[in-house]
Amino acid sequence: MGDTSTSATMISKLDIGDPLYLHPSDSSTLTIVSIKLKGTENYPVWSNAMRLALEAKNKYGFIDGKCIKPKDDQVLANQWERCNSVVITWLLNSISEELFLGQVFSKLASEVWTDLKESFDKVDGSVVYDLYKRINGISQNGSTVAEYYNRLTTMWKQFDAMVQLPTCSCQAAKDYNDFSTLIKLMQFLMGLDDIYQPVRTNLLTREPFPSVKVAFSIVSREESHRLASNGSKGQNVSFVTKSNQSFDSRKKNTRGPNPNLKCSHCNMLGHTVDRCYEVIGYPPGFRKRSGGQSYRSNVSNNNNKSNSTVGSSNSVGTAMPFTSEQISKLLSLVGESSGGEQAKSNMGGFEIQEGPGDW
Repeated sequence: MGDTSTSATMISKLDIGDPLYLHPSDSSTLTIVSIKLKGTENYPVWSNAMRLALEAKNKYGFIDGKCIKPKDDQVLANQWERCNSVVITWLLNSISEELFLGQVFSKLASEVWTDLKESFDKVDGSVVYDLYKRINGISQNGSTVAEYYNRLTTMWKQFDAMVQLPTCSCQAAKDYNDFSTLIKLMQFLMGLDDIYQPVRTNLLTREPFPSVKVAFSIVSREESHRLASNGSKGQNVSFVTKSNQSFDSRKKNTRGPNPNLKCSHCNMLGHTVDRCYEVIGYPPGFRKRSGGQSYRSNVSNNNNKSNSTVGSSNSVGTAMPFTSEQISKLLSLVGESSGGEQAKSNMGGFEIQEGPGDW
């Protein structure tokens, strides 16, 4: 009983930076990477993701052989066995079902890792050819510049991991890396849509050539400018269309009196008796003409001009056989006899109607 309590005390005192330390969340059911290993086609991506996850958990030493099982301390040896089993389950949780059956009987996490590496870390000419062909065949094809650039960047990183670019500081390594950067710039510019031809020409004529990131930034700004310009044009077209529609609707609503309507009270066209001003009263600003018509009073439009309206309610366009002076005298006589009321005279089949400004 004492040995058990002593072991528990020793495990609880493990530093959080010790590879043998297990966090309460480090369970065997945990999936530490979102991608499952299928085979050669995705081993580079899977292995890099798994390596990062194990380093974050401080358990990478269990697969590269650096974390060795203690021999002189049984308590720490048991803890090492526990950590090793947890890492194996993390590896099994991240591989396909077909591969799972071949690795589930392994005893060491390092053995599982080494076996998977030897089986699927195969980079031959066909794999490199296929990836390089896809890189050179990719194009923007109407997508955003960011989406197109991200697709290219993903494949570039996969290709660099396959060919393993030199990391030394010698001049040959620098020249090779500069050449690789130039090739990536050309691949990026070749896949752009034709609308970016002016920007592409500008970038190709610069000395020295910009980096791929600088080229991406410039093309992205051009894309944003185009989107903003297209949005402004769309708003202007919409405003003009709405204005024209409003103008057309006002034009349609502006029409003369309806000839199909006739008032039974005043016998005038254009309204019915329920809308007749002589029955319901004239609105403010309207005055009754001596000829029985109504009009809106407008002082600013009064130019002291006199107009005479001579017509017939039954026959239109018939010439009157009287002069203006004769009509004025006749109307004055009729006005005296009718006390200033509405004056109409039928003479020889003609109807005389007074209008404003005739007298």
